[in-house]
Amino acid sequence: MVLPAKSLFKKIQSLCRRKFWVRYSISVFALAGGITIGEISKAAKQIDEDPIYSNNHGSSRTDLNPKEKGFYGITLKRRALLNTIRFAEGTWKEGEAVGYRTLYGGETFNDMSRHPNRTVIKKYSSAAAGAYQIIPSTWISVSNELRLPNFKPLHQDQAALHLVSKRGALLEVDTRGLTSLAISRLAKEWASFPNMFGESEYNQPVKSHEELLKFYTKNLQDLKNGISSANPNERV
Repeated sequence: MVLPAKSLFKKIQSLCRRKFWVRYSISVFALAGGITIGEISKAAKQIDEDPIYSNNHGSSRTDLNPKEKGFYGITLKRRALLNTIRFAEGTWKEGEAVGYRTLYGGETFNDMSRHPNRTVIKKYSSAAAGAYQIIPSTWISVSNELRLPNFKPLHQDQAALHLVSKRGALLEVDTRGLTSLAISRLAKEWASFPNMFGESEYNQPVKSHEELLKFYTKNLQDLKNGISSANPNERV
């Protein structure tokens, strides 16, 4: 039985939310059912922008093939690590996506087509922005290396994982979790992470090893239990 065009259109959206790669194969059947290329493109765009598809914890499109466009795959351990960095940097916001639009000091911005590059003067002076409080020069470097087209959540996640990898902590987290070694290595990237002596590498407020490990452990367990949103196709 051939489905009416509108019914098939909704079916495509439903399937694509569960499996990103199914867009291609289902499009063949969509065309056979009378849906135009334009309508298929419209469905894909709506899926990308649908808040149901991008969960409340910022793990936007984490079912992407790890090899696609050079993106890092996001496992539960990596998502818990990213959330822990947000916790340390003050952008966790109970997992809400507003953390990705946060400037140093707590103000927010709306244009995610690029890094806002806006200096804020509080106790310190900084142009850090986004979920991982990345400064403009670091963003320029990483975005060029990964060819990231904008400052949207997916690309902020990828930039953060790239920084973790460059600090030699990604394999440690992948294999052993958030260890003291991983934390101390990340202290060179994020001022809120403590070094082996429990101090910030940049003389700024810092979380303790115990605070970070407690958050990471609970968040990882919540992700495994489905309490915190995560793509069901992710694997630790």
